[in-house]
Amino acid sequence: METAFDIAMQNRKAFSGFLKNTPYDDLVKIPPGFRNNIFWNIAHVVAIQQQLLYKRSGLEMMIDSDLEKKYGNGSVPEERVSQEEIERIDSLLLNCIRQSREDYSKNIFREYKELTTRAGVVLKNIDDAIHFNTYHEGLHLGYIFSLFKAINN
Repeated sequence: METAFDIAMQNRKAFSGFLKNTPYDDLVKIPPGFRNNIFWNIAHVVAIQQQLLYKRSGLEMMIDSDLEKKYGNGSVPEERVSQEEIERIDSLLLNCIRQSREDYSKNIFREYKELTTRAGVVLKNIDDAIHFNTYHEGLHLGYIFSLFKAINN
């Protein structure tokens, strides 16, 4: 499982780089042909990782219900996002992966409520969830690259 956490950490470093190096207007811009923005995609992966690993295991998430609602499945980007919220998400990016790795090594993920994802993948346990999360975050990283390209053309 170490490889999955290593990949997740690299993804999260890339997301953090976007937050730190992309002008605010570009972070929140929704280009023609897109339904969301760079910031929403980054906040979304934080929310989904917490739901997939912690909530479905019956454990307390590192995010509050407000972030979960704003960036979970079915959410849409808000028009304005505060600098404080950008910094909050940036802090959660790496901290959530570090904590998940530590919690996994402590074997706290003992139960898991099975889930069939929108992609048709059945997650039966925490290992399935960690692997699927890596896939999910990779999809959103690719989407962010497409957004970035559309904004800068």
